[in-house]
Amino acid sequence: MMRLQVPGYALLSQADTLQYSFSGTGVNVTAALSRFGYPSYLVSTLPANPVGDAAIANLQKLGIDCTFIQRNGKYIGMYFLENGFGVRASRVTYSNRLESSFNTASLYDFQEIAKQIDVAHFCGITLAMNDTVRQQMKQFATAVKAHGGTVVFDCNYRPTLWGEDGYDKARSHYEEMLHLADIVLMNEKDAMLTLQMTTEETERTAQLQALLPFVAQKYNITVIAGTHRTVNHDNTHSLQGFLWKNQRLTFSDQRTFSVHDRIGAGDAYTSGVIHGELQGFSPKETVDFAVAASMLAHTIVGDTPMSSEQDIRQVMTQTIHDVIR
Repeated sequence: MMRLQVPGYALLSQADTLQYSFSGTGVNVTAALSRFGYPSYLVSTLPANPVGDAAIANLQKLGIDCTFIQRNGKYIGMYFLENGFGVRASRVTYSNRLESSFNTASLYDFQEIAKQIDVAHFCGITLAMNDTVRQQMKQFATAVKAHGGTVVFDCNYRPTLWGEDGYDKARSHYEEMLHLADIVLMNEKDAMLTLQMTTEETERTAQLQALLPFVAQKYNITVIAGTHRTVNHDNTHSLQGFLWKNQRLTFSDQRTFSVHDRIGAGDAYTSGVIHGELQGFSPKETVDFAVAASMLAHTIVGDTPMSSEQDIRQVMTQTIHDVIR
């Protein structure tokens, strides 16, 4: 996608210039994993014009292999970002998604792609697009499973994309993806609202403890991870990660920090979880690493995480430098 950002903290109605970049959940996760040393690919379709050329150049700069990217059509999905401040939340307005090259693409050789990869990451934002894209997503995940790969699914439910009665529209599609997934990013709200699970607990940690074991058992999921966020009165954020694995719920240390750019921080957390699983970290190390990755992403301009494993390890020690010389 193309991100069109209003400079500073102005509203879209106030601005006369926009800063553009290319991003999206798939870009963010693969770019982060590339920073950790993994060969990383994006499966997508970009327009066959200078806008698509610019997107390809950006992906290559991020270390993403573009072998599986098709070039067809004229349009790229866009979103406008207005930065929040204080009590005013940041706001994302989507544009031109339905006509984008990705949403109108028809042919991918998923069987061949699945033979060449070990892990495939899928996102609920993609699941919200249209029936063709949903079918492609499920076909790809099925192919990955058939070839022994790991399927990662981030629920990432977006009300504005699903529209009226969105949870009802989304439920069956989410359930199909959960049955295919090995690692899932979700929280208690996803279980209660999208999957319509119930619990008598009212506090969110207790809701997690009640619902995640049931989700894991019902859909045969190996790992479930996510975060709880608190926005503090001084405009700082507090973040705590959790990870369900081996019938046990593990929490990270809670981290409190200032926020420069929040968009994409969840993708940094996801990449940290994937890295921890691939490297065989303990659940505690994985969730602490993922939260530190997310915290660093809040300090970097743009959606895409840019931190190395060394950067993240430094933050995990809680050592803060004035200038690294």
